[in-house]
Amino acid sequence: MCDSLEYIVDGNKTRGHALVQSFMCETEPVRAAEQFRAVRQRFGTGRSTTQAQHIIQSFSPGEVTPEKAMEIAEELCHRLLQEQYQYVIAVHEDHEHIHAHIIVNNTNMITGKTFETEHNQGNKKDRAWAELRRISDELCSENNLSIIQNPEQSKGKSHWEWDMSRQGLSWKAKLKYAIDQVVKVSKDFDDFLLKCAEYGILVDYNPDHKIDLKYMLAEQKENNSRAKFTRAKTLGWYYETEQIKARIAQYNGIMLYTPKTKVRVISPKAEENKFIRDAIDRENMKITSKALNILAKYGVTVDEAKTSGISAFSKRVALVQDLNHISGEIKSLEERAETLRKYREVKPIHQEYMALNGRKKEKYKNEHSESLAEHYMLTQKILEWYPDGTTPSVEKFEKMIADLTAQRVQKNAEYKAVDQKARELSEAAREIEQYLRQERSRDQQKKRKRNDLE
Repeated sequence: MCDSLEYIVDGNKTRGHALVQSFMCETEPVRAAEQFRAVRQRFGTGRSTTQAQHIIQSFSPGEVTPEKAMEIAEELCHRLLQEQYQYVIAVHEDHEHIHAHIIVNNTNMITGKTFETEHNQGNKKDRAWAELRRISDELCSENNLSIIQNPEQSKGKSHWEWDMSRQGLSWKAKLKYAIDQVVKVSKDFDDFLLKCAEYGILVDYNPDHKIDLKYMLAEQKENNSRAKFTRAKTLGWYYETEQIKARIAQYNGIMLYTPKTKVRVISPKAEENKFIRDAIDRENMKITSKALNILAKYGVTVDEAKTSGISAFSKRVALVQDLNHISGEIKSLEERAETLRKYREVKPIHQEYMALNGRKKEKYKNEHSESLAEHYMLTQKILEWYPDGTTPSVEKFEKMIADLTAQRVQKNAEYKAVDQKARELSEAAREIEQYLRQERSRDQQKKRKRNDLE
């Protein structure tokens, strides 16, 4: 277990241990393992040989800051464990997707019961993990984050899909991200279909079918020959044919024509009058009150719902890229700052070594071989970055990291707001489209009846 603790608190993954927290134990791996063991020895674990539970909570790329991930992980532990188990939380930011590792002592420090006994009672298999998933989904919903399906409890998933989800890189998230990139570089819808292959996307488009557009990652097909295409509708409203066309047009600066609808909207904030309501065409009121509330919230008319939603979604895509870029810069700067810190530590040893001669120098070299070897490797790395030997100070790097972190926090707040706007406007636009389809269907039926009478 000590090895697992050492892995999750690794300073290279947790910003020099800044992203590590614990409950009723220390964060230092050896001490934490000893404190876990003391509780187990006091109560004993019965038939269970399990020492700890390891939970990984992953987030989609660009959705959270490491600090927010830590906040969510702490609340997850609070709701699931009720302050009765020791645990260590470590948030890793060394990958595109932020994720939290949680190692929980398998023994309740109050009752002495094992985690399995307390959380897996009853006939339902893996009850604890079902509860964990429920709480995690609740927290993600509360924080306006996307919910990644739990692969172990989903039916019909391939091993490849399960593995991708386990890493926080769900194939649907990767597919949507790839489609977003193609949309930005396409001249029109035909060009989009052609360019998908360049971005590793297989497309099945048949305008004569009701389900006209399907996607699949080429990578998914390579890893699972039985993988099936995913309907555009499954990925979301913004990935359906008409919305893809509109998004491409918007990127290319083309004015979109939206036919005027015969829908009149009364602000939901206005006091409702029965006589006024009755005077409105009853058919117009089939748009749900939820859609009306969304339009009023953003000051958008019925005619503007679709274009406003697509505009918000395009901004969301741009913010995801900004967040990924900022995170990449922070990671690079942190690597350089850490390298310079280590160089500072071993530089005096190298200087002292160079000042010696003869046997003293040889003896010093044997005694400090590791530090001298590290100095050599660090020097080579620094010269790769700065061939002229002029290097910024660690303090300058720290200032740049702090500035970028503040930018990331601000961008993340913008992302959350625009993501919510895009999702809500897509709901409203979908409601309106459904209403208009019903209207067209009724008009056609009325015409047919009139024709029959004539």
